Amino acid sequence: MTSAPTHHVAIVGTGYVGLTTGAALASLGHRVVCADIDAERIDRLRQGHIPIVEEGLEEMVRAQVSAERLSFASDSAVAVADADLVFLCVPTPSGPDGRSDLRYIKAAGADIREALSIGAVVVNKSTVPVGSTKVVEGVLLRDDISVVSNPEFLREGTALHDFLHPDRIVIGADDRRAAEKVASLYASLDAPVLITDPASAETIKYAANAFLATKISFANAVAAMCEAVGADVADVIAGLGSDHRIGPDFLRPGPGWGGSCLPKDTRALVTIARDYGYDFALVRGVIAVNEEQRHRVVEKIRTATGGVLEGATVAVLGLTFKAHTDDLRDSPSIAVVSDLVDAGAKIRAYDPTVTAPLNRAQQATIGAVASVLQLCDDAYDACAGADAVVVLTEWPEFAALDLDHLAGTVAEGATVIDARNLLSPDAVRAAGLTYNGIGRR
Repeated sequence: MTSAPTHHVAIVGTGYVGLTTGAALASLGHRVVCADIDAERIDRLRQGHIPIVEEGLEEMVRAQVSAERLSFASDSAVAVADADLVFLCVPTPSGPDGRSDLRYIKAAGADIREALSIGAVVVNKSTVPVGSTKVVEGVLLRDDISVVSNPEFLREGTALHDFLHPDRIVIGADDRRAAEKVASLYASLDAPVLITDPASAETIKYAANAFLATKISFANAVAAMCEAVGADVADVIAGLGSDHRIGPDFLRPGPGWGGSCLPKDTRALVTIARDYGYDFALVRGVIAVNEEQRHRVVEKIRTATGGVLEGATVAVLGLTFKAHTDDLRDSPSIAVVSDLVDAGAKIRAYDPTVTAPLNRAQQATIGAVASVLQLCDDAYDACAGADAVVVLTEWPEFAALDLDHLAGTVAEGATVIDARNLLSPDAVRAAGLTYNGIGRR
């Protein structure tokens, strides 16, 4: 590792990406100010309250605040005044047509335009469409300011590890000196740096997430085929993943992919391609398989309740889109629950990070489901009297369930729908329950 120069960095937006980026950059020795228009959020951060579940983040934030390398501000103009590098980490939600909504990134640019120090570099860290550096330049209207793309490749639940141990660092810029300045932020990290043009950097981000989504959808399609021909997907995937050209990562069947990135980025990639005259049919198919997979899980539950969901009690284990996070955005669990509720089922649910009462953000994320969802204190409580039990999030504690105890809590003849293939089919059956996994025998 080489010694990294110290920079004064401002982060505009303290959501998942912004807070992780700010804390991690501070841990590398930089002086970082994280700003957000939500004054209440800033006050809570100053008090040491972290608004998201992310392994190690709370400890790192507190450590960097104590070391006086990390601070918080409710005025972005004040935060950027002395910064030589300014990261835009604001939301870019997906619109109805799949296009990323750039209103927040434009507003952030307008807020800091006059406060930026001479020669500062503005960095797009938010996931943005191709051409967004030009959009930000058009908002800033500063010839002395360079705008650079530096996409993030963080997985929720392992974001700090991913930031500090990256596979690569991608920087897109028309100004080589600005790109090298951004690269110097990461000089102490042992990772290759790819400096390219902004359009290529922005495309890399979308293409990477679309490829990961493709692997998951492919695994789910293979699982459906396994169910049709009588194969076991666990063995099939093991055979596929052991091929070094394919690899095992993300090649795992389940209820479908979700979260804040893959759904938004796949839709955006299809839309961007269409805008430039290319029909990205492959990714459209990946999205279609994902939507189909959620319906397949619902049909497995319907079969388990004798073909009638009206009045059936379904125990749902896991609500977040993946384990080790509290993120409910585009969660396949919520999509499945929504379909079950529409069909008249009664839902008893448990998730380690989703407890009653739901906060305003959670209620807004899951919509009408919030009013009919009965949240329970633990997995066994959720399963009490259930006609079917469905494992929808791969929380480790679900893999360690006492199946004999579980069998004693559910209704007679109940089926376990293991949508994450987390449990042993033989162990579930040995406990006297019916097992139905994804492509499992």
